[in-house]
Amino acid sequence: MTNIPIAVLNPAGISLDSVFNNDIIQMILHAGPMVKFVLLILFLFSVGTWAIIFLKFRSLRKARDETDDFLELFYESRDIKKIYRSSQSLKRSPVAHLFRAGYAEFTRFRKLQGNDPESISEAGAAGQSDYPLRSQQTLMDNLERALRKADIDQNKRLEKALGFLATTGNTAPFIGLFGTVWGIMESFRNIGMKGSANLAVVAPGISEALIATAAGLAAAIPAVVAFNYFTQRVTGLRAEMDIFATDFLSMVVRQFFKKPAARKDVL
Repeated sequence: MTNIPIAVLNPAGISLDSVFNNDIIQMILHAGPMVKFVLLILFLFSVGTWAIIFLKFRSLRKARDETDDFLELFYESRDIKKIYRSSQSLKRSPVAHLFRAGYAEFTRFRKLQGNDPESISEAGAAGQSDYPLRSQQTLMDNLERALRKADIDQNKRLEKALGFLATTGNTAPFIGLFGTVWGIMESFRNIGMKGSANLAVVAPGISEALIATAAGLAAAIPAVVAFNYFTQRVTGLRAEMDIFATDFLSMVVRQFFKKPAARKDVL
């Protein structure tokens, strides 16, 4: 088989990639007003998607790293005040936020009961309790309520902007399809006006219309992939929050509440 030099096929030395890219740009520039409007919407969706992907990836990675650091501190230390001071610097950890909410409610309750909040560490280390059983139950109810509120707030923060990714993934293909259908309608209208159905009349309009579908898929695919990935990361952090809330309440009971004395049967 004879090898034909590329220079013969392309004597001007023009890059085929540049020709293809220029063709796409020309098709966009010569598209109808409605198709251009659809492409603009899809472009904005795509820009928003990639901005969220970048920011959300950094945010969730920071939240994961700080959560690991906080949990290591929490399970290794018995000094609740030390844990609180260290958690102050962990602003991105949702679990640290839960702890601070519980700690704030605990110190508030001690003030209302007339106890010195500065003696928390000493009382916990000694396993002492200042509260009667009724006050203990009230404290536990207040702590559960504070932790639940903090959990809701942190879930909202973790899920922020995920709705945009879901909306982009669900609607962008249909927006692109709408642009394609509109472009094909314009092509058929041109056929009717020119009275000719040859390829030279039909092909440009259809190729312009199909760009809208390609743009819709280009915006939707990264959004769907990112949404699934971030949802998995958020689910992992939410599980850590649920486990920590239970462990925090158990720590309060274990360190600050006295166990009731065992009842002796009288013979």
